[in-house]
Amino acid sequence: MQLTVLGCRSGMPAGGSPSSGYLVDTGRTRLLLDCGPGIATALSAVDGPLDGVVITHLHIDHCYDLLPLGKSLLKPMLRFPGAPEFGGECRPVPLLVPAGAKELFARWSQLFPIASMPVLNRAFEVAFDVREYAPGELFEFGDCAVELHELVHSAPNCGIRVSDGDRTLAYTGDTGMTDALIKLAADADAFLCEATLRATDTTGHGHLSAAEAGRAAADAGARELVLTHFASTEPEWLRGLLADAGSEFDGPIRLAEAGETLRC
Repeated sequence: MQLTVLGCRSGMPAGGSPSSGYLVDTGRTRLLLDCGPGIATALSAVDGPLDGVVITHLHIDHCYDLLPLGKSLLKPMLRFPGAPEFGGECRPVPLLVPAGAKELFARWSQLFPIASMPVLNRAFEVAFDVREYAPGELFEFGDCAVELHELVHSAPNCGIRVSDGDRTLAYTGDTGMTDALIKLAADADAFLCEATLRATDTTGHGHLSAAEAGRAAADAGARELVLTHFASTEPEWLRGLLADAGSEFDGPIRLAEAGETLRC
């Protein structure tokens, strides 16, 4: 199982790095976890079809690029005389989203209509097979089992656990500290965990500090911790995140980096 970090910034893209988006590839199955601003562009540089997309929650930095991605998937259906890349078919990509997303997508898809190519206004009807999930549900994509674990955030958020039978990746999306993290990341080969802060979040918004990410990884028995969702990529800030996480977790710790591919 390989993990390609397409983007790892919290909030908006910065410093050339997109917001949240991660590609999981087992060799047989390719899944996109979250699709924040900049991810559609980053994904276009990685060859191969998608077998599914899973969205942790409906905050802009985790789902904004679903619309441009959907329009990109519709490209084969366009008709341009003499353009060889057009004129094919579009296989709908399963898209797992929190409850309420379909209503949002119906409004969203009507923005910036293209009258001359109406199919481009139907990204969420034609390009994607939209499925609203409930916490605790289990889905199968190719050789991957995908579990959704409800966590704690200001918008409904489910962490994603992906297993191909040999390796397991756990990904938080956005969350505050909760016992549910232990089940999400239990014995995971790689725990991709947000580390937005360097101090405990007292606002109730629901984010982890790097130390809390380390503590969750240790309590869950994860084999490796990959920190992500950075508020800053200044070297001093990142060194601080590593030190904070290392004070709680004595296993391998990595910093996510846009464009990097890791073996889980």
